[in-house]
Amino acid sequence: MIRNLAAGDPAVRGLHLMRNYGQHNALLAGIRAARGQILVTMDDDLQHPPEEIPRLLAPLSEGFDVVYGTPSRMAHSLLRNASSWITKLVLQKAMGAATARRVSAFRAFRADLRRPFENFQSPFVSIDVLLTWGTRRFTSVQVEHRPRAIGRSQYTLRALVTHALTVATGFSTLPLRLASLVGFSFTILGLAVLAYVVGRYLVLGGSVPGFPFLASIIAIFSGAQFFALGIIGEYLARIHSRMMERPTYAIAESIGAGSP
Repeated sequence: MIRNLAAGDPAVRGLHLMRNYGQHNALLAGIRAARGQILVTMDDDLQHPPEEIPRLLAPLSEGFDVVYGTPSRMAHSLLRNASSWITKLVLQKAMGAATARRVSAFRAFRADLRRPFENFQSPFVSIDVLLTWGTRRFTSVQVEHRPRAIGRSQYTLRALVTHALTVATGFSTLPLRLASLVGFSFTILGLAVLAYVVGRYLVLGGSVPGFPFLASIIAIFSGAQFFALGIIGEYLARIHSRMMERPTYAIAESIGAGSP
C-alpha cells in the first residue's frame, strides 16, 4: 500500500526498517526523514482520527512547541489504562513537565526540535523525553480516541513496564536517588534496632530473644541491598549497550520520490 501511494504522490515516503526496533525507534527514523516544518506522529490503526490533526496544529500558533492529543475517553481495558497511567507517571519524572501525564503517540511539534537530538544514538529511545531537550513549551488538547478497527495492540502490560523502565533508567537518575533513599532509610532502621537492643540490654540486662527477629532484620537489609544492586545493574546494562554502539534503527529501504 505504501509503495502504491508513493508511486502516485511524490509527497509520500516510506521507510522499511530491517527489523522491528520498537515504536519510538521507528518514530525517530521517521522524524529524522521528515521534510516539513511541522511534524505529526500518530498510530496507523485509526484510533487517532486524521480529522483531529487541525486541533493539534492550532496551539502551535499560540507559541507552544509540542501539542499532544489527549483522548477524552480511552478505548482500552482497565488494566491497560492503569499501566499507562503508571508509565506516564514515570515519564513525568523524566521529562520534568506536568504535561507528561497527558502524553500520547498523537502529537504535533516543530521540526526545529530535532536539532538537540540529531546526534542521539542509543537502542533505548523515548521521543517524549528527547523533545524536552529542546523545549519546555508543552500543551495538550482533547481529541477523539476510537476503538481499534483491526488487530491487537502490541503494548501489553509487559511492554509498558519495559518502556517505563527504559525511560526511568535511560533518561533519569531518579531510580538511583530512590535506591539511595531506600539504603539511607534502612540504615536509620538498623541504627534504631541497634539502639533498642543495646538499650534493652542496659535496662533489663537481657538481649532480644528469638531467631525470627534477627532473621527478619537480615532479610530486610538483604532485600534493600539487592534492590539497589538491581537498579545499578539496569544502568550498567544501558551503558554496556551504548558502548557496543548498537544502532537505534537500520533502514533496509527508503520508498518515495527523492529517497536516498
